[in-house]
Amino acid sequence: MDRKPIEAILFDLDNTLIQTALACRVAIEKTNDYLRKTLGLDDVTIGHINEKFTHKLQHEVFDSTSDRSIDELRVNHWEHSIQEAAGSCTRSLASECYYLWKSSRLELLSLSPEICTLLEALRTRYKLLLLTNGESQTQREKITATRCEEFFDAIVVGGDLAEQKPARSIFSHCFTVLGTEAKRCVMVGDSLDTDIQGGFDAGVRATVWINSGTPPDMCTAKPDYTIPTVLDMPGILVELNEES
Repeated sequence: MDRKPIEAILFDLDNTLIQTALACRVAIEKTNDYLRKTLGLDDVTIGHINEKFTHKLQHEVFDSTSDRSIDELRVNHWEHSIQEAAGSCTRSLASECYYLWKSSRLELLSLSPEICTLLEALRTRYKLLLLTNGESQTQREKITATRCEEFFDAIVVGGDLAEQKPARSIFSHCFTVLGTEAKRCVMVGDSLDTDIQGGFDAGVRATVWINSGTPPDMCTAKPDYTIPTVLDMPGILVELNEES
């Protein structure tokens, strides 16, 4: 089949280029230590707080048009989680927990030297775009903390647009920003539900799923390639370009 060569690569951020889940777990442990020292809570109660906070974080609905910031919403997550598990919590304690968790997580996020080298090499041949879902402030803080900007021709944050991955509209926006077409792009990400399904629906040349060993999302999307780390991307690109 006569195919045009790959021109651009779209990369997801969280748990694709940076280990957000791991950083979050470590940050929660630091907050746990603070709660032990401050309130003298036992491990069972702290475990309940963690479960409640994680659930609220994973299911949060943030209205960017409201007067409340994402920081205020997440202070609420901590306040309500501690209240529900331990019986009481002051607003100041909840705020201290949130900002300890937030700052600890950001400090732990980074692009590894190997991934930096990979992105630098890829950018000599391809256009690179960072495409990440999430609330705008939160994702921009991660991008700043990890110094991602220098490696990409463009950065698109779902929270800045009307729809996020897997919506076709955000992918169309990316293709326009890059000045290319879907069939000349590759989508790389860790989520079958958003990255792989979204890339497939948008008509990209190939989808690459980063499977680091965690259970896959409940999704029927089938990636064209599956690799444990983005560091394996060069081999896939060689194969795709041989097909052109």
